[in-house]
Amino acid sequence: MARSPAGNGRRTFDCARPGLSIGFDALVPTSSPTPWSHVLTSPSPIEELRRRKAAVLAGGGEERVAKLHAEGRLTARERVELLLDPGSFQETGVFVEHRTTDFGMAERRVPGDGVVSGYGQIDGRLVFVFAQDFTVFGGTLSEENAKKICNVMDLALEAGAPVIGLNDSGGARIQEGVQSLGGYAEIFLRNTLASGVVPQISAIMGPCAGGAVYSPAITDFVLMVEGTSHMFVTGPNVIKTVTNEDVTFEDLGGAMSHNSKSGVAHFAVPDDEACLAAIRRLLSFLPQNNVDDPPRLQATDPPDRMDPKLNDIVPAEPNKPYDTKEIIRLVVDDGDFFEVHEHYARNIVVGFARLDGRPIGIVANQPAALAGVLDINSSVKGARFVRFCDAFNIPLVTFEDVPGFLPGTQQEWGGIIRHGAKLLYAYCEATVPKLTVVVRKAYGGAYDVMSSKHIRGDYNVAWPGAQLAVMGAEGAVSIVYRKEIEQAKDPSAARAKLIEEYNDKFANPYVAAGLGYLDDVIEPQETRPRLIRALRMLAHKRQTLPPKKHGNIPL
Repeated sequence: MARSPAGNGRRTFDCARPGLSIGFDALVPTSSPTPWSHVLTSPSPIEELRRRKAAVLAGGGEERVAKLHAEGRLTARERVELLLDPGSFQETGVFVEHRTTDFGMAERRVPGDGVVSGYGQIDGRLVFVFAQDFTVFGGTLSEENAKKICNVMDLALEAGAPVIGLNDSGGARIQEGVQSLGGYAEIFLRNTLASGVVPQISAIMGPCAGGAVYSPAITDFVLMVEGTSHMFVTGPNVIKTVTNEDVTFEDLGGAMSHNSKSGVAHFAVPDDEACLAAIRRLLSFLPQNNVDDPPRLQATDPPDRMDPKLNDIVPAEPNKPYDTKEIIRLVVDDGDFFEVHEHYARNIVVGFARLDGRPIGIVANQPAALAGVLDINSSVKGARFVRFCDAFNIPLVTFEDVPGFLPGTQQEWGGIIRHGAKLLYAYCEATVPKLTVVVRKAYGGAYDVMSSKHIRGDYNVAWPGAQLAVMGAEGAVSIVYRKEIEQAKDPSAARAKLIEEYNDKFANPYVAAGLGYLDDVIEPQETRPRLIRALRMLAHKRQTLPPKKHGNIPL
């Protein structure tokens, strides 16, 4: 029998008998104890690795991927690649498989087990990410893929970097029972431990139901994709059975329902691509962790820029509305304001911007919605945003125009006292630089709440038309001078005169400034340079809280 080389270390053997030729691939020397059946079929180690990697990349297969694309959704891997800087993703837990043998699962094993996890970079900064793969078992959570998620979260805490979860799952994997539920609990624990230590962002890019919803709820920001994402504890069918209510998936737990009604979600975006772009932009304002400072950019907007439009932006009539976002955009760098919770509790505006290249968190009363009054929802919305900024060293700038707290039985019975106290508590607790501009009204207890000097405001100024008082002139006169008005020959004239006198005495910022409750009264056009100077002065602010395990925020 003759032997000839065939390249790549492989050999071809030809039988000596005429008409008979046998080719063997990857044949080993005859001295090897390996059985011939294995020798004839075994690929090289590198080929085996490539085959297994191809199986990982295939996910649930072409048919399921095509179905996902038809619904306007990207695969888990496509999402990760779009989210991260090109070529930066390093996957972890690549070949993990579930260990379940019941219900025919022993024959149904897919490497990766329904979640893609690892780390990479966004704008050159380290982030950790996991993306549930709906093409594999509907992205359901198993004990093993929960371990993959937990591993990523543990690494993020150790490395001090943000965690991003791309949620697209049918919930707990029923075939695993309590093991899957235990996996959720392990994730919830890590969400809680990471809270206030590293930023946590959740994107809902498909279904998220049952116990799965509580992980995003603990994280700092939740984004939802319109039309394709849904969140709910119990679905429409269960609700119909239990309460006899008819509700669609979209109305119950769609993107706009949670952005405008429940407040569970902070952003609503039109598609997967916009969602991932929004995450990248959000992270551009945030530090890596609670020890680092937020990333500062080279400012292109002059720090001493004044805008005369600010002098006339607030109407002379005290009850006439205007859009506070116009003030924000005229003050911040390049008019760039990234609003958070845009569709929820519109009577208060929160979001991120920059002054002198430094990220800041903005809280502003919105006279264009409910006259900018504080109610239950706006108090909760503002409180959580303030606490986030304080946890991650982001200075707070407050634009104040508030007539007070919203009256009424619904508010009182709904707990406006404890919910309003949340915003007060958040401002009192915050130790980051706190700058406040009283734009027009600052009435009643709401004056105290909105980062007043009394609760450790660092730099508090007012525009010349600002009014700081217990309440508006008409209400105050009706209470204080009730008998005088009733006994006057002309009650209407007496009332008008008393209102004018009250306004002359209290409807200006100079009384508060004289008491030291304001640092200055400034021209509106000066707002930007004044705030920037104050931020520079407070750049190395040091302030601590009394030693304690933690406070007990009103619930």
